[in-house]
Amino acid sequence: MSKHSTHNNSLSTIGSIFIELTSINSTNTYAMQQIKAKLAEHGVTYFAHSQTNGKGSRGKSWHSQTGSNIVLSTILDVSFIPLSKQFFISIVAALSTHDFFTNYVHNGISIKWPNDIYYLNHKIAGILIENNVKGNKMQWSVVGIGANINQTIFPDALANATSLSLITQEKYAVISLSHHLCSCLEKRYRQLLNGEEAALLQEYNEKLFKRNEKIKLKTGNVIFSCTVKHVTESGLLVVKNGKEESFDYDDVQWIIE
Repeated sequence: MSKHSTHNNSLSTIGSIFIELTSINSTNTYAMQQIKAKLAEHGVTYFAHSQTNGKGSRGKSWHSQTGSNIVLSTILDVSFIPLSKQFFISIVAALSTHDFFTNYVHNGISIKWPNDIYYLNHKIAGILIENNVKGNKMQWSVVGIGANINQTIFPDALANATSLSLITQEKYAVISLSHHLCSCLEKRYRQLLNGEEAALLQEYNEKLFKRNEKIKLKTGNVIFSCTVKHVTESGLLVVKNGKEESFDYDDVQWIIE
């Protein structure tokens, strides 16, 4: 992608319009409704104190204790991104969230393909991206981020989860941190706008969870061991198991032990 200077100057800063919602079914659903109603505006961020039907990846729900965590969705103008490069939105969102956490936790934060954020072997944030495409052109993207901040007790189904508070033993002002996360997203989005995709992909891979380590993947009913190598610009996970193989997110499931 080339540099998009006309875009560069006219776009408002991500999070400069920050709308707090007391309770909502899903911030991503709400943001997509604004797009469908032709009310979309780049950088508008919707934050929910309570989410009754939060959405996660693979159609799962996203659980968050009321008022304890960052639950937000941001609308991004992605009209400059070719459909074939849409994984760069995931890269931008994942790097932004990684940047955010490393301000508070200096070691142990990584990006689990395609866009979960982990502290050691524990999930601390999840990202859900939904794109609005017209014809064969990208228009808008909704970047939903759920980041565990002050929650210290999780349901059994989320035994793998952790939070900033559990790691640091401190409590945080969630709204203030949400604005900080928006500023991290702004910085990474500007990199993409400026055509710095090679640098973004390289950084994403440098921060990849379990890179060059043995993991287990499940495809169909088969579980196999392999070594994580890297992720391609189209979002395929490349692993080595005797020979190199690449997998789409829908084709494999990561087995966390």
